[in-house]
Formats: sequence, structure tokens, C-alpha cells
Amino acid sequence: MPRDYSVFLPSTARGETPKPPVSGLQSLGWQPFFAQQISIDELTQTPPVRVTEVHRNGLRVLGDRLDSMIPPRADATVGDWLLFDHQLPSASRLLERKSLIKRRAAGHDRSVQLIAANIDTVFIVTSCNLDFNLARLERYVALGFDAGVTPVILLTKPDLCDDPASYVTQAETISTDVAVLTLNARSDEPKTKLAPWCRPGQTVAFLGSSGVGKSTLTNALSGTNSAATQAIREDDAKGRHTTSHRQLHLLPDGCAVLDTPGVRELQLTEAEAGVAEVFSDLDALSLECRFNDCTHISEPGCAVQAALERGDIDAARLARWRKLVAEDQHNTATLAQRRSRDKAFGKMIKQAKKHKSK
Repeated sequence: MPRDYSVFLPSTARGETPKPPVSGLQSLGWQPFFAQQISIDELTQTPPVRVTEVHRNGLRVLGDRLDSMIPPRADATVGDWLLFDHQLPSASRLLERKSLIKRRAAGHDRSVQLIAANIDTVFIVTSCNLDFNLARLERYVALGFDAGVTPVILLTKPDLCDDPASYVTQAETISTDVAVLTLNARSDEPKTKLAPWCRPGQTVAFLGSSGVGKSTLTNALSGTNSAATQAIREDDAKGRHTTSHRQLHLLPDGCAVLDTPGVRELQLTEAEAGVAEVFSDLDALSLECRFNDCTHISEPGCAVQAALERGDIDAARLARWRKLVAEDQHNTATLAQRRSRDKAFGKMIKQAKKHKSK
């Protein structure tokens, strides 16, 4: 039986009276959550600005009649809100985030890469071709759940495959709480099918591999060609990096759309809650195991292995869950170790400076 599509739609798309058009800061995504963090004096002296582009040499910020570049800073990412300090832009105060999408950075430095902040909906984009990968989609959905944003899976290029319904069926097995849509990015479908999430004052993001149509979808929503696009390689369906930096595109109707470079490696870190939500059935089973540190491989009294033997759960899905849990635990532990070392090093430097000044 097909899913009831309406249950995934935001409340204003289910019959409630829509809000009036937004203007000024609201068109950048300003919401009461951020307004309650500042005083009237701060609003006047240090006006709110949003990070709309991240470059190596700085951050572009936009506000009400304000457009500026500020020095790069490690604690801010695209989508963040700052209180702009005219005298010293680098000292602009970072407001508390409503949501944060992050991953373990590529390489061996055991650091965290901030992908985007204050996103309301994340569209996880994949193609109906060799790019489709169930395990990778589960990672993205876990990332969205853990960040506190609404994940929606978009299957592009359905016209280029013989059976797009099979891709939909596979994607729907990930979570009953995630909508799965097929659409042709080069048609009018993005504007109509994504309209319930792309409302005035909202911020949405496209995440996925290179070549799946993220920039094409951004262009379709904006009605422009502001995001560069390229065709995929036909022999292996792999895309080329056309988006070189993360950028918020502001739509005429007051919605902000984040286009991101393709992600080749998505390592989860500090995403325990998100993984548990994607695999909620297996997570619940694990609570019935005899040992709290059960690895669900060969321990006696393992409720997960018992369910596998009964045929109640899928072996491949169990393997993917165990892999994600182990990966997240390892990356989270190594990150904690790095933070501890950095904190100790910082304390040592502070003490050395204090001793030198005497």
C-alpha cells in the first residue's frame, strides 16, 4: 500500500492558514528562536547577519541592508547567525543554533567539519542509477535526525531508469518517518513537489554525492542558473564537483536554499541519537540483551542475534547498523581525546604566559 504522503507535510501544507509573506531579516530565515537571544540594544548596535557563503579567505554575511565579508572563523558555518560588530567584525557574537549538521572531517586529523547550521529541512538527494546506495542514505538520514532537522529523500533522474519504483521501495525501508519523493530536477516538479517544505522564512539544504542534481534543483527552485551544473559520467554514473563552496541561495518567495559540494566520504561522529532513530527497532532490541556492552555477535543472551535466528530482522541491515554504531563510537571517542589534549595544551600555554609575565 502506498504511503500517505500528507503525513510528512509541514502543518501549513495540511490545511492550516499560511503565514503572510516575509520580508527583511525573515527572508534570510530569522525566527523567534534567534530573536529571544538578544536585547533591543544589541539589535541596534550589533545587527543580526547570516552567514550565506563560506570561503577559505572569509565568510560572506547578509543582514537588513548589510552585505559584508568577515575573516574566516572555525566556530561558524553557513547558515549561522551573528551579531555584526562594525568595529571588529571578527568579534561578532555567534548566536545559539537551532540545528547543526556536522561530520568527521576527511583525513586523519580527527576533527569535526561543520556543514550547515539552522536548517529546517534537509533534502537527501540520490539518483535512480548506480549512485543509489542504501547504506549511504541511512547515514544521511541519521545525520539529519541527529541534527534535529526534517530529512526528506529525493530520487532524481527517474526517467533514466526502467523501474524507479524499486528505488522508492528500497528507500522507504529506511524509516517510516521520512518522505521519499521522485522528481525530474530539470522540470517543474521541484517547485510543486518541494513547495510544502520551501515556505517563506524556512531554510532547506540539499545533501548528496556529486552529479545527483543538487545544483540543478537549486536552480529549479530559484528560477535562475546561479548554481553551476555538469553532466555525470555515463560509464559509472559518478558526478563531478561543480559546487566549490557552500552557499545559501535566497529565493524570491522568502525561502533560503543551501547548495553544498558533493560529499565523497560521510563519517558520523557524535550522532548516537540519529543512528538509534534510524535503527529504532534494533536499538530497542539491544536493550533486551543480557550484557550492556553486547556487540551482538556471539555473546550469550543477545536479543538481537536471537531475533536474527528467528528471521525477524534482516542480516544485511543488522550489519549496517553495527558498522554505523561502531564508527560513531570510535569517531566520538577519538574526538573527545583530541579535545582533551587541546584543552590540556591550552592550559599549559596559559600557565606559561602567566609565569612569563611575573
